[in-house]
Amino acid sequence: MTTPPPASAPAPDDARRDDTRYRYTATLANEIERRWQTRWDAEQTFRTPNPGDPGFDASRPKFFCMDMFPYPSGAGLHVGHPLGYIASDIVCRHRRMSGFNVLHPMGWDAFGLPAEQYAIQTGVHPAGTTRTAIETFRGQLKRFGFSYDWSREFATIDPDYFRWTQWIWLQAYDAWYDVAADRARPIADLIQDLENGTLYVGPSGELVPGGLAGDLEAVGGPPVGARKWHELDADERRDLIDDHRLAYLAEQTVNWCPKLGTALANEEVIDGKSERGWHPVYRRPLRQWMFRITAYADRLLRDLDGLDWPESTRAMQKAWIGRSEGAEIDFPLADLDGSIRVFTTRPDTVFGATYMVLAPEHPLVETILDATPDHAAEVRAYVAAARNRSDVDRMADTKTKTGAFTGGFAINPATGNRIPVWVADYVLMGYGHGAIMAVPGHDQRDFDFAKVYDLPIIAVVQPDDAWLQAHDVDAPTFPLRIATLDEVFAGEGVSIDSANDDVTLTGRPTADAKATIIAWLESIGAGRGRVNFKLRDWLFSRQRYWGEPFPIVFANGRHYPVDPAALPVALPDLRDYAPVESDDPTPLLGKATDWVHTTAGEAGVSPDVLPPDTPVVRETNTMPGWAGSCWYYLRYADPHATDRFVSRAAERYWMVSPKRSAPAGAAHDAWQPGVHHTGGVDLYIGGAEHATLHLLYARFWHKILFDLGEVSTPEPFGRLFHQGLLTAYAYQRPDRSLVPVDQVEEREGPGGDIAYIETATGAPVERIVTKMSKTLKNVINPDDIIAEYGADTFRLYEMYMGPLDASKPWNTRDIIGPLRFLQRLWRLAVDEATGALTVRDAADPAVEKALHRTIAKVGEDIERLAFNTAIAALIEFVNVATASGGCTHDQLERLALTIAPLAPHIAEELWSRLGHDTMLAHESWPTHDPALLVDDEIELPVQIKGKVRARIMVPADADAATIEALALADPRITECLAGAPVRKTIVVPGKIVNIIT
Repeated sequence: MTTPPPASAPAPDDARRDDTRYRYTATLANEIERRWQTRWDAEQTFRTPNPGDPGFDASRPKFFCMDMFPYPSGAGLHVGHPLGYIASDIVCRHRRMSGFNVLHPMGWDAFGLPAEQYAIQTGVHPAGTTRTAIETFRGQLKRFGFSYDWSREFATIDPDYFRWTQWIWLQAYDAWYDVAADRARPIADLIQDLENGTLYVGPSGELVPGGLAGDLEAVGGPPVGARKWHELDADERRDLIDDHRLAYLAEQTVNWCPKLGTALANEEVIDGKSERGWHPVYRRPLRQWMFRITAYADRLLRDLDGLDWPESTRAMQKAWIGRSEGAEIDFPLADLDGSIRVFTTRPDTVFGATYMVLAPEHPLVETILDATPDHAAEVRAYVAAARNRSDVDRMADTKTKTGAFTGGFAINPATGNRIPVWVADYVLMGYGHGAIMAVPGHDQRDFDFAKVYDLPIIAVVQPDDAWLQAHDVDAPTFPLRIATLDEVFAGEGVSIDSANDDVTLTGRPTADAKATIIAWLESIGAGRGRVNFKLRDWLFSRQRYWGEPFPIVFANGRHYPVDPAALPVALPDLRDYAPVESDDPTPLLGKATDWVHTTAGEAGVSPDVLPPDTPVVRETNTMPGWAGSCWYYLRYADPHATDRFVSRAAERYWMVSPKRSAPAGAAHDAWQPGVHHTGGVDLYIGGAEHATLHLLYARFWHKILFDLGEVSTPEPFGRLFHQGLLTAYAYQRPDRSLVPVDQVEEREGPGGDIAYIETATGAPVERIVTKMSKTLKNVINPDDIIAEYGADTFRLYEMYMGPLDASKPWNTRDIIGPLRFLQRLWRLAVDEATGALTVRDAADPAVEKALHRTIAKVGEDIERLAFNTAIAALIEFVNVATASGGCTHDQLERLALTIAPLAPHIAEELWSRLGHDTMLAHESWPTHDPALLVDDEIELPVQIKGKVRARIMVPADADAATIEALALADPRITECLAGAPVRKTIVVPGKIVNIIT
């Protein structure tokens, strides 16, 4: 049956004729897509109300799904960027049709170094270039038809946004970590605990647990060396509080490049030179704001087990945090006061420590050199050179071990031996205590160093037999041969030659030996069991312009916070972005002298903190590019809130699962490790490259807010999924140098083989798969693909390329396949000659059954993020329906609904042409009949003597006797048997038939 097209479609001429107006070409696809995108925008189809807003439906469950928001650059998107965005949109559209309140937002990560570098190059203010880039990105994303709630859009550079970034930083500044409670608490609580005697101050400024306060008073006061709050003067009190803040000020060594006028990350320094420009880089001390992320190390590690995240990402975070159990051991300095404290995971090897190594930055280096002047010049020269190498370079240099002997000695507490103290750059100040006990018999780095400098190497752990055999060593001779081997034994074994008058490890397995030596060290006050972390506190300062200013000022040698009511602290309108060439680190904001030097009142400091006319100096460092992305998911829940960073009702609705929740501020142990929780963002999609930075930092910020009662869940992202990398073809010469794509031509050889030839030389090159790169000119603009094929075709192509989490190469030639599928789909419903709707009157039972299977399969695959198999099911159905002669009106409606999440524009168009005025986006997902998913007949292979000779169709519920009879009656089996007697027939229902002759 043919029905006229709806009013929204072009009216056909009276005479039937072939007209491309009604064929699903790229031109028609783009016309359809723009029409529906315009209507979605005009009607705010995907606007999502919050609780209390008009139109909010409290009976629906919530689903919060978001992408890692992009950093908008002037170049715009390439075809790899939308991969995750398409995936999240499909899931959100399906959930919306399945009865969920769906929050699917988009925003912009807009502060940071790239915009500042572009400003330096062009002289255009980064605010202008960033806004232009955002306009470009937004326009590109809208061409895909993504169902974002654009009313929630924001950029991290919006004052209404970074106001709250600064506010959150102030919450950390005004908080401390209570180790006993294992959570952050306000600084006011710390002061109260100190004032009422619940806490005391230890000799080194540590907080002495207050549980024994009453007993301490009874015996005359706090522990030896500890003091009470009222015994501290004003400066001591302020130092104590500042030293315990979660956001604190400390002097840190940075990689300073005078020529570039900026500090560089370790990754930007190669062999003491800047990666950009190859300028000399020096290590310089600089006052920096730090985040005490190490206080959360255990919780960050423990709570990973409750997250539905890829195992690889959880493993990367665990490795980054780097928890290790071991012991701190104190080695007294010989002939000097003091000791060298080390952390080791192998305290059982202390009897094998034959020398000590200090990091070049260790403060004891100068202490020792004061007593050993003959060694001072050599050591100081070595230290100066080592300090100008980044930690990355120092750890990467595994071939050559260098060092300098300080002339000093320490005492091994286990052996009583004097052992030399060296300085070497393979020891880093940032790990442990910046010193190691060197056990060259069982650590490869120590072994290599000892070989260079002829230091003693002794064995204190006997390897297992497998290791000895692999290294062709007899057990009795191992201790004698250890110095002649190329590789040390660093594993666990049995202690040997490890005893003194008080403790014996010899004969004990490693685990037992560790416990024994730790107990002995603690008994004599020479050590203690400890847990250490590779994770370091987060350096949060940058000497850049384009970042959030710190809401802090300095006066009288102290720092003071800006009052929250005075936020945001905006950047000055700096026009000179050129870096300051200086031997000493100088932040760019220092150029804005009128802004930097002001009064407390002008800076927004509360008069309760400083008199308004007090001269103050603003902080001239800015926050790093990570700051705005640490909490943006929360702002999506209520982006227009003015009195809070997110309203409590909106945060609780979108972030808390109805079944698993904890009231804001509840103890974090309500969170159960090992259980996949549904709290937080329900689905977060983005690249795996953010595993150890953004994802870890966001978890840290969220835990601070949770501890302070500002959010309802202890984790931000319940489920995480990483899309794979979309690669592109590039071309490589035999010497592995790369050739830009536009300098290669494709030629077909005599046998039909394709050869790739470098145009300039005529030489053959090899096609390889690599990242998209402007240099290689293999970056593909999605705008061009959409113009040529349409957005729905683009969406289907990227989802059909393979599993979402797999890397795969883009090949424009393959995109024609999804286009042809959509054309076949279109022809099921539309007469290409007239534009009229074509439907059949009566349903074909086979088509109906296939449709039910397709609905079930597509819905299941979308939830599994298995979009390639969902599309395959749709292709299969369209082929079945086409071969059968088409679909009924009702079947076409259900087909349009089923394909809508994947190809929403053509689905909306078909829905409209089928006579509907309502928007398909909010229609219900079609139902399927489970009975129709069951096969009436199944195919079984029939074997004779183990070889398949036939495949037969049998009723799905046939018993073994029926199956056997059908198999033996099959002509192919009769022919193969050729009259031979059948001794036995084995029937495995639903699997196979095996005939034995």
